[in-house]
Amino acid sequence: MEKEPITFQGLEKLKKELEELKNIKRPKIVEAIAEARGHGDLKENAEYHAAKEEQSKVESRINEINDLIARANIIDVTKLEKKDNVIFGSTVHLIDLEINIKKTYKIVGKDEADITKNYIYFRSPIGKSLIGRKKKETITVTTPAGEKNFEILEVEYI
Repeated sequence: MEKEPITFQGLEKLKKELEELKNIKRPKIVEAIAEARGHGDLKENAEYHAAKEEQSKVESRINEINDLIARANIIDVTKLEKKDNVIFGSTVHLIDLEINIKKTYKIVGKDEADITKNYIYFRSPIGKSLIGRKKKETITVTTPAGEKNFEILEVEYI
């Protein structure tokens, strides 16, 4: 069973989601299924089929979260020795050398990745290009739009 790196905040978020699924969504779905059953013929009962489908999605996500938690390797960058290299959980300040725009990314696990928050998956093209690199290094990332060049301005462990 391969360990999956995750930040402490990411693990807490997963635990919260799991609690909500188990204690709020699951009981509501069971109630909806029971109510739909009461409407008679299940073959043509759209409410019943929709509730069963939702139940399947919720149970699948519960299993997925339980698996992630079981394989979680919590990495707390605030407790690691401070160096200048990019590691899982670090925050990286870059400058796009073509358009001279600064960007900041936090390197995180799959379930934490959220581009709207600038949280990028460590196995994504840019994540892979950054891991192990140091402050002041220039990296080239192959994206669907072509190659992009960045300089690492700062690496933080926050």
